[in-house]
Amino acid sequence: MTNLYEELLSALHSVWHRRWIALAIAWGICIVGWLAIALIPNSYESHARIFIQLDDALAEQVGIGVADKKRDIERIRQTLTSAVNLEKVVRATRLGDTIQNPKQMEAATLKLGDNVRVISQQDNLFEITATANNSSFSDAENAQLAQQVAQKLIDIFREENMSGSSGDMVETLDFVNGQLRAREKELELAETKRSAFEAAHPEMAQGGAALSQRLESSRASLRDIDADLSAAQSALAAIDGQLAGTPKQIAGAAGGSAQSALARAEADLAAMRARGQTENHPDVIAARNQVAALRGPAAREAASGTGGTPNPAYSSLQSIRAERQANVQALQSRRASLQSDVASLTVSTISDPELATEAQRINRDYDVLRQQYDKLLQDREELRLRGEVKTGREAVKFQVVDPPTTPRSPAAPNRPLLLFGVLIAGIAGGCAGAFALGRLRSVFLTAAALERATGLPVLGAISQTLTDGARALHRKRLKYFYGASVALGALFVMLLAAEFIQRGMVA
Repeated sequence: MTNLYEELLSALHSVWHRRWIALAIAWGICIVGWLAIALIPNSYESHARIFIQLDDALAEQVGIGVADKKRDIERIRQTLTSAVNLEKVVRATRLGDTIQNPKQMEAATLKLGDNVRVISQQDNLFEITATANNSSFSDAENAQLAQQVAQKLIDIFREENMSGSSGDMVETLDFVNGQLRAREKELELAETKRSAFEAAHPEMAQGGAALSQRLESSRASLRDIDADLSAAQSALAAIDGQLAGTPKQIAGAAGGSAQSALARAEADLAAMRARGQTENHPDVIAARNQVAALRGPAAREAASGTGGTPNPAYSSLQSIRAERQANVQALQSRRASLQSDVASLTVSTISDPELATEAQRINRDYDVLRQQYDKLLQDREELRLRGEVKTGREAVKFQVVDPPTTPRSPAAPNRPLLLFGVLIAGIAGGCAGAFALGRLRSVFLTAAALERATGLPVLGAISQTLTDGARALHRKRLKYFYGASVALGALFVMLLAAEFIQRGMVA
């Protein structure tokens, strides 16, 4: 620890002994550093934020979804800093005053591209930052230039968002209109050709359809009728089965009708058997004989229709059967008519197949052109409506949240901090230089250092003795040294004052 303390004292003594060298080095470093800082132009930044409203019920109703708007805005954001738009900014601001040839314009555009940033803070909130650090302009002019660049970028953003999409929509509508006119001419030619063919062969264009098309339609209808007829016949067979198992009349509950007596006798016989009486039991034999005797009269009574009430279920089933039978007859009649049409059309097709093929081709071409024309017409109306919605309502969606600010202080460099850093670097450099010169000379500053270096005991040390004249000269030099040191600090303070005064002039 003692050796370290002695080394520290030795270093301080070496620097102090060569203080003029240290001061000169510090002055040199500070002068060079401060000049370099003075040559760095101040950079002024202007910030602005814009907001784009995406949700719109009317736009979504006509097919302009939020995803489409996001893609449009992202496209505008990416193309905002393109070379074409930056060139517009250069020509609209003071940056274009000194542009005389394309090379200068290209260089100015590239430099402006490095000084402009468009950042998406959220899905529909954008921040525009413009930086101006032109060395040929004053600080006030650079501050104003940064604000002008940001404002021009906002104007371009608004133009791209409003008129850019409308320009694209106009070009799209012009293209669709051209296609519509071409399809309209082709459709007119097809209609003329079709009318001429129908006038020459009216039998091949009955009802406006080709012969083969009508034949195929009749066959399809015939297949449908066959399926319906099969279903109707099945339903009729089912209702016939239900009628066969349903009695026409219901036996009455009172009186001595044969049917009622037969029902009671059968019930008594069933009860006897349920009680476990065998077939040889006298009561069972008597009941069987009674049932056998009553069956003949009951059958005659049922055939004559007397002795009971009409069955409503049977009447309802008869009504349903009559309806289904009428449906079957109608389908059979329709089927016969379609079979006749199919046979007639088949004969016509076989008799002149070339003419039928020509009619089919003419009608097919006409139908294709008609469908294309209707589709293009519908697309044009949808595009027109979308264009009117975008151009008529987009201005409401664009909003400048924070207008471009006029900077009051430079964003870079931090000149006061740099000036102070250079001062510290100058002082540290001067001390380091003086210490390095001291280490290059073999000088022992203390008796202990001499004793350690030689290994011999040091008997004593003689202190320095100065005369009065030497002391006066020493004090005079100290005054000069302190004055030069204070002058270095004063120069630093003056530079700081000049920096703040210059900032105040910009504000």
